[in-house]
Amino acid sequence: MSALRQLASKFFGSDTVFARRTVGGIQPLPFKEDSLRSRIMSTPIPQQLTIPIGAADGGEITLLVDIGEQVSKYQKLAVISIFTEGVSDVPVHAPTSGVITSIENSIVADHSQQQQLCINLAADGHDEALQLEPQSNYSLLSRVNIASLIRDAGVIGMGGAGFPAADKLRLCGESAIEFLIINAAECEPYITADEALLRERAEKVVVGAEILKQASAARRCIIAIEDTKPDAIDALKQALKSEMNLDQTCELVLIPSKYPAGSERQLIKCVTGIEIATGQHPTENGIVMYNVGTAYAVYEAIVEGKPCVSRFTTLCGQELKTPKNFEVLIGTTADFLFELCGIETSNKQKSILGGSLMGSELGSDKAAICKTTNCLIAASADEFQAPQAEQACIRCGFCADVCPSKLLPQQLLAFSKTADTTQLLEHGLFDCIECGACDYVCPSHIPLVSTYKESKKLIATRRQDLEHGSYWQQRFQFRQYRVKKEKDQAVSRKVAVPAKPTLAAGPAVKQQNKKTDFISKEQASLDIAAAVARVKARRDEKNQ
Repeated sequence: MSALRQLASKFFGSDTVFARRTVGGIQPLPFKEDSLRSRIMSTPIPQQLTIPIGAADGGEITLLVDIGEQVSKYQKLAVISIFTEGVSDVPVHAPTSGVITSIENSIVADHSQQQQLCINLAADGHDEALQLEPQSNYSLLSRVNIASLIRDAGVIGMGGAGFPAADKLRLCGESAIEFLIINAAECEPYITADEALLRERAEKVVVGAEILKQASAARRCIIAIEDTKPDAIDALKQALKSEMNLDQTCELVLIPSKYPAGSERQLIKCVTGIEIATGQHPTENGIVMYNVGTAYAVYEAIVEGKPCVSRFTTLCGQELKTPKNFEVLIGTTADFLFELCGIETSNKQKSILGGSLMGSELGSDKAAICKTTNCLIAASADEFQAPQAEQACIRCGFCADVCPSKLLPQQLLAFSKTADTTQLLEHGLFDCIECGACDYVCPSHIPLVSTYKESKKLIATRRQDLEHGSYWQQRFQFRQYRVKKEKDQAVSRKVAVPAKPTLAAGPAVKQQNKKTDFISKEQASLDIAAAVARVKARRDEKNQ
């Protein structure tokens, strides 16, 4: 064991397990101290909640309430059916009791930067709730029952793209799971929601992890956390040794504090040594991962019977007098939270959703908190300075050194400028996780990540155009085939009609009954002669 590991083991304990050091990444200033000074605060109930349901193009939305209807806390308001691999229904619940005032599109605090259909709820202040059905003996539940309860509670991934938590369990049923990883590596600057949650409610997170292990049938459950969070580590150790966890079903693994250690593929590589190939899902390699906040939401959904109506969010930035972490009701607006922290609006330049590296500017402080909103920063001009003028690339190679996906950012930049989609794909553009590490170290201030995002959009648009072109080409070819088939059938019907008997000799009638594709001159002569004979015969009959 190295001297550094010996020192770390002495500090954290001899039973501490350390993960391997990862390649690439950066170590930016954390800016986490201010929001960790106080404990998690529950927000008062706002007078108005704007509860996000989902984007119109994200699935089929089924509303279960009408305008003017009185609803109770935990009541189902809507269900969104997401069509990805199968159909997944994610319900949306009322965070408090009140009256539905309107249902309309509103701005939501997520990275899509688009309006979503929202239910506006005027809180009545009584917070009257439906009766819950807790499952204290969760160990007796089957995997199917656990997944069903998680789905009914509306639990999604609280730390990333918001993938339905129950759907991951369904994927686990299709593969043998070796590792369940609980991601506590909150590596991006400013964000402390997971760290504060572990510091204060680690035991519930561990129970949630055990439930997920039972539901996924994973052989091992690993809680991975950065080694620079001693308070959260101590709380986890106490939780793992508590009466609720005597069987030691979860393991604690410390990982190096290096951004972006919390990215899914990088964390899997660091903890297990397994590298997830491009286009593969972790479950195909026997691995499933959940965020700390998701594990806590699973605990509440199963043990307490609570639907997902709140989440932990970090409020920080120099313009806030008291930065802290809140347990926020879904649908609370950003400006309401800023006011709770005491905001200096005169110096505030912008609001940022997420951390300083992967975050995006919030379109409006009226944006509603959704289930994936983990951090809001009230940024000043001094704290977040305007980007410097872009200069020419000096080919220093710093960007390649820090890339956690082992890409060649210089080459990707060159191919992006020439829109060479073939080379971009061959050089792994879609392996870029957009972490911003290359932007952080670039001495020429080149906006690499934004350039890669535009290239991804270009490729996606071209793929869509090709798919549409192929679709309409198939439609045109099918129409051509259908028209030709109808013509052939019409010709066949005409030829198949039997000829009427004539007064001419027998051989002429037999010739008429033959199925041919054309009429010969001889046949035409016989037909004319027969017609003349018929007319002549009728005249003779009249004259007699």
